Amino acid sequence: MSPPVTVGIPVLDGLESVAADRDGLILDLWGVMHDGLTAYPGVVEALEAIRAAGLRTLLLTNAPRASASIVDSMADMGIAPDLYDGILSSGDAVREDLQARTDPAFAALGRRFWHLGPDRDRSMFEGLDLDQVETPEEATFVLNTGPWSFSETVADYQARLDRCRARALPMICANPDREIIREGKRVICAGALAARYAEMGGPVIDRGKPHPAIYDRVLERLGITDRRRVLAVGDGPHTDLKGAAAAGIDAVFVTGGLCAEALGLSAYGERPDPDRVAALCAAEGLAPIAAIPGLRW
Repeated sequence: MSPPVTVGIPVLDGLESVAADRDGLILDLWGVMHDGLTAYPGVVEALEAIRAAGLRTLLLTNAPRASASIVDSMADMGIAPDLYDGILSSGDAVREDLQARTDPAFAALGRRFWHLGPDRDRSMFEGLDLDQVETPEEATFVLNTGPWSFSETVADYQARLDRCRARALPMICANPDREIIREGKRVICAGALAARYAEMGGPVIDRGKPHPAIYDRVLERLGITDRRRVLAVGDGPHTDLKGAAAAGIDAVFVTGGLCAEALGLSAYGERPDPDRVAALCAAEGLAPIAAIPGLRW
């Protein structure tokens, strides 16, 4: 199948002209609202304007932890919880599926898991009826939440992945992002480790963007049934944009985040060259309805 035609993607100053006839927005966090530690300039004002326009907003993130902790970290950046209607994380989705066990893939996992990830992600599984073990050899599945250190590479994890593969352990990937921009630097995420494990022939179960099921949960929380009345806003081609397209939801591409370097941008909010935006989207097989330099109304 040939990629969709992406010639003529409008580069807008903000969301107003494309969101005015919508009922709700799905907003990404990393690369759209903040860089991991600091909110981008103008984001708070944009959220206030979106609220004043009467749109419902749900923040959808591939963070591999419970959303309650994300609310706190956002507040520390100056993004107060009264500026949006809720947060849904990939960590929430994994936790719910591990608890419910209604999905056959999760029902078959067993109860003993090895956590591939840092302690800061423990909120995702604490309190569940599971047994955390110390080594892959003791486990029935791997719970992958990402690297321990922001300076590590996929190669640093090869020996651990080899041990998991030797046991044919299924891997739950709680963050499908392969990389993010943190304080201006590109760092790997759980999705990069999962991609390598899949290359090795290991079974991987994703939750979060671009998995279609998470958008069903988003719409339920927004209280909106008509997908044509919703707009997704994100910077990740493989997660935000492809996920929205697979779910039948229009998307707006924020160019100042993950793809800033590829688009030749030096700062968040810098206006991109429309031809470069169109070329990048064509190469990725994407057709967002518009692009914006940063989150603005």
